[in-house]
Amino acid sequence: MLQMFAGMLKKLKNIADEHADKFDSEGFTMFFAMINEEFGDEYFSSIQNHLRELKFRDGVLISAELGKGNKGTNYILRKPQDNNQSWIERIFAEKPPVYTFYIDDRDQSGARALSELKDRGINLVANALAQSNDHILSFFNMLRIELGFYVGCLNLHGQLAQKGEPMSFPLPVAPGDRRRSFHGLYDVCLALILEQRIVGNDLNADNKDFVIITGANQGGKSTFLRSIGVSQLMMQCGMFAPAESFCSSVYDGLFTHYKREEDATMNSGKLDEELSRMNDIVDNITSNSMVLFNESFAATNEREGSEIARQIICALLEKRIDVFFVTHLYEFAHGFYDKKMENSIFLRAERQTDGKRTFKLIEEEPLQTSYGEDSYKRIFGINN
Repeated sequence: MLQMFAGMLKKLKNIADEHADKFDSEGFTMFFAMINEEFGDEYFSSIQNHLRELKFRDGVLISAELGKGNKGTNYILRKPQDNNQSWIERIFAEKPPVYTFYIDDRDQSGARALSELKDRGINLVANALAQSNDHILSFFNMLRIELGFYVGCLNLHGQLAQKGEPMSFPLPVAPGDRRRSFHGLYDVCLALILEQRIVGNDLNADNKDFVIITGANQGGKSTFLRSIGVSQLMMQCGMFAPAESFCSSVYDGLFTHYKREEDATMNSGKLDEELSRMNDIVDNITSNSMVLFNESFAATNEREGSEIARQIICALLEKRIDVFFVTHLYEFAHGFYDKKMENSIFLRAERQTDGKRTFKLIEEEPLQTSYGEDSYKRIFGINN
């Protein structure tokens, strides 16, 4: 196994020698520098010498001591002494006193005992060799995982480029700067499953902690919210952004609270389940985090849901936690709009007069209707 690993390490060294000068990023520069420093010619020569000796072609040299009851103890594998004498000198040279015994070819018990002595002698070396194998194997496993991430990024970039979707390298800024602006932001997940181009959105929310998103059903609100979360993750992973331009603060944590379908196995009501998940978020969230809410706390009546949402949002904003909130709770949304808070911005899914959705989000006051009538007409084919 180690012989196979040595060959793979040598291939990796050859790749580094051939292509290291083509990389400029800090990560790959450090990686190739490590390869050149750790895997030199002396390293591979040393491995081959050790592996050659571990074949034990000239037998095994072991030292031992007598313990209690004349039982062998402290078995140690010894390295044979290098002998550069000629064969004539070796024949006539004075030899140290030794005791020799021979085992008959048919003496199975003696052969078994000798094999056990050999196993004891090479046990420490075998353990060291196993640890070396595990160490190199873990190196290749981590290398495969990390390179798999880069290959995944290349594959995703190729898919989006083939569809003609815009991409850009984002501009991350320090957490205290409270920056968030983008142009042409779209949802990567949706872009991968649809044939047509995805409608992008623009936003300048610098110094804004709270974004409320309202508007018509099927207008792109949830898709926009998902694009916010995915693009933030991509940026903080060092990836490109699915937008023509993207700038955002770096967060310590990203949390989501989405409504879920009714679960027949739930032991409590839907609102209890939502509050339980919110409690889990509160237990783990810290300052400098972002929370994405999608139609949360709508499992009860509007007045109660609005009050629950208001208290939770006020507590999060007080801790300087950024919040994006998609909602149909008019009382909740308009209550914050009336406060004219400088750190808030209100977006609305655009709807044309004929009911058509543009999937664009514009900065507008929340409306009392979500135009559910449009969905009713579309489903039942009613035109008037």
